[in-house]
Amino acid sequence: MEAVTLAIALTASILVVLLSPVYGLIVYIASFAWYPQYLSIQLGTLDFTVRRIVIIAIFIKLIFLTNLLSRFKFIWLDLLVIAYFISVLIAGVTTAQSFAALLENRAGQVFDTILPYFAVRMIIKNKQQYFTLLKGIMVIAVPLAIIGFYQCLTGVNPVGFLKQYARWVTTPEDPWLRAGFFRADVTFEHYIMYGLFFAMFGPVCAGILRNVKKYKSLYWIGLGFMGLGIFSSMSAGPILVALLAIFFILLYRYRKYWKIIAIAVIVLCVGLEIVSNRHFYDFVGDFTFSGGSAWYRSRLIDVAIFEGGMSGHWLTGYGHGVDPGWCARIDKRKHTDLGTNQYLSILSSFGLVGFVPFLAINIVAAKRLIDVFKTTVLDSDRRLIWCLSAAFFGLAGGFMTVSIFGQPTTIYYIMLGLAGIMPLIITQTIHQRF
Repeated sequence: MEAVTLAIALTASILVVLLSPVYGLIVYIASFAWYPQYLSIQLGTLDFTVRRIVIIAIFIKLIFLTNLLSRFKFIWLDLLVIAYFISVLIAGVTTAQSFAALLENRAGQVFDTILPYFAVRMIIKNKQQYFTLLKGIMVIAVPLAIIGFYQCLTGVNPVGFLKQYARWVTTPEDPWLRAGFFRADVTFEHYIMYGLFFAMFGPVCAGILRNVKKYKSLYWIGLGFMGLGIFSSMSAGPILVALLAIFFILLYRYRKYWKIIAIAVIVLCVGLEIVSNRHFYDFVGDFTFSGGSAWYRSRLIDVAIFEGGMSGHWLTGYGHGVDPGWCARIDKRKHTDLGTNQYLSILSSFGLVGFVPFLAINIVAAKRLIDVFKTTVLDSDRRLIWCLSAAFFGLAGGFMTVSIFGQPTTIYYIMLGLAGIMPLIITQTIHQRF
């Protein structure tokens, strides 16, 4: 399969070089959405997926065939993205059993996170390019959702046979029934990651609805297919992300009451702590398909934070990929499932040295969106910002039930890149209007 992987990677890379940068970015997203990332080309101990090869082509294009790199200006969010990477590396050095393995892992993260983020920051310069990207994502999502729904109904994954060539463990080929439906994963490593593709990109793409007049029904259909993709995964994490994002979007009309809503949420959480024998975050876990998994998610937080799970490891964590050993205090599993909480996954792996910069990235991205929202005058622009914010809001809540890996990790950094360029897009709109 290495020959096939290389052929697809080279084809996508040639398209990236020949097309304009924004269409090259769309090709890049299609390359990791439509082709399994568990198939790679191995060079020594390094695995080069299609995603990693195509992002190299994008930067070759940016450096040698455009002037976008010379026009780039750093912002605080850029520096925090880099700082988070460095902090994780520093934490890893103090805990890694193999320094070579650590460097290999971090090098891969450069290709999967840092480069995609800066590609978005450099390429998207105006609203038209932003819309082109969103339209491209919706086109990519439709066939992916259709195949996923077919797998959901039949249990047959048309590309599932490729798992026999996978470089690492993925979901089993045998279909998994849940609530009478099969869980779809299509080209993704896991059912949850497949659903997150739609749950993360869907709210972002919803921002286009108030900015188009022609063929609006087609965009609604596209969003409908994204909803179908979320359903087909039959996974609680993506469903929670989507529900929270939809809730946030619906709050747009009532945004002037945000202080009242925030106070009401706080009062509700405090009230649940007082009158219930469960913590308020237990109820987030209820957005799962089984009471057992909801209980586990809640118990994991208790053990890690309040019962000494991080004792002696608060600063730099236990190490990347290291089991903190909390399973003995939770249930009879032989490992601690950190895949149920993104925050605890980072805290356990890299301690506060990694966790604090991660929070800082999200806070600065949110502040950037808030600041530009306050300055814009057009309702259509505000909707655009609001929908991107909804995606982050949904993901922030979803992180309480799932941690991301594979393609959703790259999507998260693409979203950060979009937050970084949003003020530029809106500022241009203001200048064009006045």
